[in-house]
Amino acid sequence: MIIKEANRLGSIQEYYFSRKNAEIAEMNKTGIPVINLGIGSPDLRPSDETIDKLYEIAIREDSHGYQPYRGDLELRRAISVWYEKTFAVKSDPNTEVLPLAGSKEGIMHITMSFVNEGDEVLVPDPGYPTYASVTLLAGAKIKNYKLKEELGWQIDFDELEKQDLSKVKLMWTCFPNMPTGVRATDDTYKRLVALAKKHEFLLVNDNPYSLVLNTEYKSILTHEGAWDVALEMNSLSKSHNMAGWRVGWVIGQKAYIDSIMKFKSNMDSGIFLGIQRAAVKALENTEEWHIKRNEEYRERRKLAEELAAKLGLTFNPNQVGLFLWCKIPPHFPSGEWLSNKILKEARVFITPSFIFGSTGERFVRISLCTKQANFKEAIKRISTVDLQ
Repeated sequence: MIIKEANRLGSIQEYYFSRKNAEIAEMNKTGIPVINLGIGSPDLRPSDETIDKLYEIAIREDSHGYQPYRGDLELRRAISVWYEKTFAVKSDPNTEVLPLAGSKEGIMHITMSFVNEGDEVLVPDPGYPTYASVTLLAGAKIKNYKLKEELGWQIDFDELEKQDLSKVKLMWTCFPNMPTGVRATDDTYKRLVALAKKHEFLLVNDNPYSLVLNTEYKSILTHEGAWDVALEMNSLSKSHNMAGWRVGWVIGQKAYIDSIMKFKSNMDSGIFLGIQRAAVKALENTEEWHIKRNEEYRERRKLAEELAAKLGLTFNPNQVGLFLWCKIPPHFPSGEWLSNKILKEARVFITPSFIFGSTGERFVRISLCTKQANFKEAIKRISTVDLQ
């Protein structure tokens, strides 16, 4: 006998990369290993100071108990200091900063804290798939808004304003954008804040790619009126090579943070102290450390562009972040077709961008999270594939 799963699971599937990584693992058991240029999981290590601090705290006898639900005050202070230094955003670490076990956790916590069954949630297309799946799990309705190629993957505010937004409770944005690599302009943030105020919904900007191959550090919270209607999430996953450590946070006014705490405090018992104190050290990384990381990604980006050229793909060279977003030639059936073909024939995996929404059907995404030698091998392998 099998007990039937909850109805809410009928609205979603297992996460795409969970399924794809399992498929690749099976392929790796036979023949040549697959070169995975799919998910954005940094392969570089955190700073030495970060790792040393983890060890220092981990060997203490007094550091293995439950931690405060609001997170270690030392970490909250470090986040607050880093945010002011990086984005010119001032925050009260006691009431306006909430550490998370990664920003993916935050997407669930924020949604469950503010969205009721039947509410509508504005989700970008293309955009991070978790915004949509969590919306469905909450019993809410997805209301997609398009990021348009002809607008440089910016938001079409004129089109958005024509829609009925009376049932919208929450809007997700991600800048620098994943998957397109486009940065927000100041005008984008101003118009987003004005839109949220006019229609009385909560605006959440997801900002984890701000330091990767980017020199224009922006936060929506610097704009007038943003603290009334907006939250911002960030994490150490991409910018500090700590994806597996699961450290992120949300910043916003006290009333919103308190609401999230009501849900979060019933869902977890805090992050291990060693990881929190190590995160403090990571936030103290020098500018030289970040420059060196970006130098490595810049060299990988050149190789990703070379690979894209071999496949006949086109792209905007001004993209930032951990990926290269590429358009396929007109004679290719779809991005999924290309992804499957080179996986099968060259054992190289790139992400078919349909997973980010309907506008991604004719695009693919190449991750920079692999060694330069792997990129060179991937270029060699795909040179043997007949793409006609």
